[in-house]
Amino acid sequence: MATEVETKDCTALSDGELSEMADICVGGPAGYDIGLLSKAREEWVLITQARDNGKLCGFGFCTLERIGGTPSCLWGLASFRRTAKRDTVLRAVIGDQYRRAVLAFPDEDVLVGTRMISPSAFVAFKGLEDICPRPGHKLTGEERAWSRRLAKRFGAEGRIDDRSFVITGNGSPVGVFDFEAAKPDAVGEDVASFLAPLDVERGDVLVAFGWAMAEQLAAKHGPR
Repeated sequence: MATEVETKDCTALSDGELSEMADICVGGPAGYDIGLLSKAREEWVLITQARDNGKLCGFGFCTLERIGGTPSCLWGLASFRRTAKRDTVLRAVIGDQYRRAVLAFPDEDVLVGTRMISPSAFVAFKGLEDICPRPGHKLTGEERAWSRRLAKRFGAEGRIDDRSFVITGNGSPVGVFDFEAAKPDAVGEDVASFLAPLDVERGDVLVAFGWAMAEQLAAKHGPR
């Protein structure tokens, strides 16, 4: 059976669904619990859930908004079961969020940003343009400014190093994009080095972003 995916307002998320989501998070490194998931329900606008034969196999919170006038799709707390189909589930979840982005921002390029603690999360950025940070790329002033804007949006203003894109934690749990690639070599060592400085126990995270171009969004996720 094909993976079934649904995106809805976070206000429609039930306590039972939160419990299902918490069950997925048990095996991940991010340490999510019901309390953090409940907080995410309050802080984010949309929740996308993917099911296989009725069983929840992945989810992600997101918000579509303009940051300084720029169309943005921000990914919040997300987690995926460590199954053989997790790459398919990942594509289904973010694909439905891209579909929403096309409807919200027709004919516009969209910035996609998130926080992560694992290099595997970069797999979700496949197909995006001008990903930052990326190996061999010297960050421009505008790209560094975007890291600060995103840190502010994520409630961490003044705690980001805009050269490393690392937000220093304050000891509180952080909702990150938690994904483990099925293939260990899906992300190279040069990408993994961006996350080497993180003190995960302190709550450090890496901010990353890329651009979903209008033509590609329309072609892949626009109305049929």
